[in-house]
Amino acid sequence: MSSSTSTSTLPSGLAVLTTFPDVLFIPEIIFGGLVWILVASSRIPDSMLQGWVMFVSVFCFIMSISLLCLYFCGAHGGGSSCWVTLDVICQETAALFYLSAAVLEAYLTYYLSSFPGEAYRENIAAVVFAFVATLVYVIHKVFSLLRWKSS
Repeated sequence: MSSSTSTSTLPSGLAVLTTFPDVLFIPEIIFGGLVWILVASSRIPDSMLQGWVMFVSVFCFIMSISLLCLYFCGAHGGGSSCWVTLDVICQETAALFYLSAAVLEAYLTYYLSSFPGEAYRENIAAVVFAFVATLVYVIHKVFSLLRWKSS
C-alpha cells in the first residue's frame, strides 16, 4: 500500500485507509472513544468540568465517524477545495477542543489526587488518552493544512 501526503484531493472508498493524514481517523476514533468511556464511568465531585470533556469527546467522536463515512462513500466527489477546507476546519476545531478538554481533565485529576481511588485512576487514564487524542488530531490537522495549501 502506498501512502500519499502530497496529493491535494481527498481519497474515497478504501483509499481512505491507505493515505496518511486520513488513516489517522482510526486512532482518533479509538482514543476518543476511550476518553468518552473513561469520563462517563468516573464519579467525581465537580461534574461541570467533566461535562465539557464529555461534550468534546462525544462531539469529536461523532465528527470523525461522520467524516470517515462521507469519505468512504465518496460524498466529496473527488475532493473539491471546499471539502479540503472542511477537513481542515474540522481537524483544527477538534485539536483545539481536545487540548482544552485534556488540560481541564488534568486539572481535575490533580484536584482528585487527595482522594485516591478508582475515580482517580480512571481520570489518570482519561488524561493520558485525551492528550494522545490531542496529539493525533494535531498531526492530522498539520497534514490537512499541507493538503489544503497545495490545493
